[in-house]
Amino acid sequence: MNSPDSTGDPVPRDLLEAFRSGRRFLLSSHAHPDGDAIGSEVALARLLRGAGSAATIWNADPAPDTYSGVTADVPIHVGRTPPAGFPEEFDFVVPLECPRLDRTGLEDALGLLPILNIDHHLGNELYGRANWVDTEAPAVAEMILRLARALDLEIDETTATALYLGLSTDTGSFRFSNATPRAFEAAAELVRHGARPERVATWVYESQSPGALRLLAEMLGTLELHCDGRIASVRLELSMFERAGARQTDFEGLIDHPRSIRDVEAVALFRERPEGDVKVSLRSRGRIDVGAIAARRGGGGHRNAAGCLVEGGEGEQVVIAELATAVEAAP
Repeated sequence: MNSPDSTGDPVPRDLLEAFRSGRRFLLSSHAHPDGDAIGSEVALARLLRGAGSAATIWNADPAPDTYSGVTADVPIHVGRTPPAGFPEEFDFVVPLECPRLDRTGLEDALGLLPILNIDHHLGNELYGRANWVDTEAPAVAEMILRLARALDLEIDETTATALYLGLSTDTGSFRFSNATPRAFEAAAELVRHGARPERVATWVYESQSPGALRLLAEMLGTLELHCDGRIASVRLELSMFERAGARQTDFEGLIDHPRSIRDVEAVALFRERPEGDVKVSLRSRGRIDVGAIAARRGGGGHRNAAGCLVEGGEGEQVVIAELATAVEAAP
């Protein structure tokens, strides 16, 4: 295998040296991990273990049950209590897909270890001892594939499938604007390594719990259209989860439903959290930059997919107003 990769920037030399010198790695990602986070963590853990290193995954929140197939042979330590041996038995911590360390929800603990920061978000704070931030990467999973090439690590069918999960979900099954030539080239390479696209499709689209579907019905009952139908907003309240018999992870992917409405260019999902605030998930098409809206409230993400926290009520109305301004200004 050749390094640097022919697509994207070279993997930074200091990052490669850290992976070559370290033997005990702690992997993490953002709170409420999505497909790219889970797929990238599992794949990197398997790659490192295959090379003779130890790798443990520690996340603040559980993965959606729909991804249980990819995590079956790589247990994930979940919660605020550190895994056994922390921090003495780890050489490095590797936060994946986190523009800020506090996105992990574990920042106080993780900051005790040398950090290898791998991400593709604009505005990454470069908080690591080594930082690899590629904002043109379609998914962190694609970056892990390139890292495997650079380190000459073996990619088996299970690892390839985990990476395909990350690539597929972060590109909206290759429907979003980040479905670039790099994304399709990576997908083809992963399939050559044995990735199972049909298995990933089953996990993502055909493994929903009954509670998740009842939660969808609750959410759609809150649908509102704004700005002459160019903006859609929906809400998820804690009571809806209770009535639906849904878990807190069952909201994954629900925002895609209002996004499917004809002429809708931007979507806001307001999800009430047990902490009392409201998590805002934003999606858009084309040149409408929801990442900038989220960043003004301490959040972040990408141009067409981002999130932040607000206090609800008035905060939600401000977000809708800013979306309207962005939509009306878009060509």
